[in-house]
Amino acid sequence: MENALSFADVLEAAEQLSLEEQESLLELLQRRLIERRRAVLAKEIEAARQEFREGKTRAMTPSEIIAEALA
Repeated sequence: MENALSFADVLEAAEQLSLEEQESLLELLQRRLIERRRAVLAKEIEAARQEFREGKTRAMTPSEIIAEALA
């Protein structure tokens, strides 16, 4: 990404947009962030399931999880 814009450049460019364009940009960025978070969560879930299949973790009740976290 040799031509990557700095955060300040992106912010300045966004300020040049109309109010409606800024609102659309905000909505688009929020949807993309949700999608990225969902993808990260899906990877973490799959990794946890794989660890469970390999016997690296065990099933626990919520009470057991809390007790272990507080120990």
